[in-house]
Amino acid sequence: MDVQIPYSPLTVDHTLPVPDMKPSLVSVKEQPGITVHVTVRLYGPNTEYVINRERELQAIQYLSAAGFGAKLLGVFGNGMVQSFIHARTLEPIDLRKPKLAAEIAKQLKRFHQVEIPGSKEPQLWTDIFKFFERASTLNFDDLERQKRYETISFKEVHTELIELKDLTGRLDAPVVFAHNDLLSGNLMLNDDEEKLYIIDFEYGSYSYRGFDIGNHFNEYAGYDCDYTLYPNKDEQYHFFRNYLQPESPDTVPEKDLKLLYVETSCYMLASHLYWALWALIQAKMSPIDFDYLGYFFLRYNEYKRQKDTCLALGESYLSGSKPE
Repeated sequence: MDVQIPYSPLTVDHTLPVPDMKPSLVSVKEQPGITVHVTVRLYGPNTEYVINRERELQAIQYLSAAGFGAKLLGVFGNGMVQSFIHARTLEPIDLRKPKLAAEIAKQLKRFHQVEIPGSKEPQLWTDIFKFFERASTLNFDDLERQKRYETISFKEVHTELIELKDLTGRLDAPVVFAHNDLLSGNLMLNDDEEKLYIIDFEYGSYSYRGFDIGNHFNEYAGYDCDYTLYPNKDEQYHFFRNYLQPESPDTVPEKDLKLLYVETSCYMLASHLYWALWALIQAKMSPIDFDYLGYFFLRYNEYKRQKDTCLALGESYLSGSKPE
């Protein structure tokens, strides 16, 4: 649509109605004969329960200056205006293509090198335990949903969180400014220019390198959560080489690959717990017609399926044994 208003990067001080949370392309006639395309993103209702908007807006400025995502042009009460990116959104199947996986790894390494002012304290476990506090005290009006919710043992979940936090803490993983939500929908590609874009930083925070990579690997499963699609060790090592040494991936020492493999495998578990608890909050707060309760069980059950193998890998590495 054409919006007949002067184009300006100024803050708008009112709140728009929220039809949905999808970004919309808007064409702005800046002056006769010149049309500028921008993207308008509207926040969904109650998203403040899971997203720190102040943190997001601060990060966007510095990430944009470093060449990531769209440029921030303006903000308003429940959304923002950004420049339009001429590219297609990736599909889950794209993530495992070797050339594209290598480029994602290189871009992610560069993303992790961006300095965002403020505290550099990792937020992962702070955020997870906040999610836990909110997720463990919900009540649903719908009786069937309430019954499903009451089958969850939050005592068990809390024990799992404590155990995993202890193990990952002993890995001493590097702290970086992490994207934390690097699914295919947050990656765009201009096929003609072969240019990759990392977008949407609403979950971004200082966190652990292994969490960002492990979370990305979980997204190979796609929207159907088919975790048989999780990258195998060779595919992971291909990603690690391009992440650790973007200019000379074939020169990465084996010990560095093994360390990142262990780190990523353990933090991959944290990714399942993070999004499982997130889903419970969404089940209560989100107006979107989606089975968030079912999504909790998908993620939590996959966590339990992978737990013993990954924790053993971590303990083996910490004890000085070589990971298989």
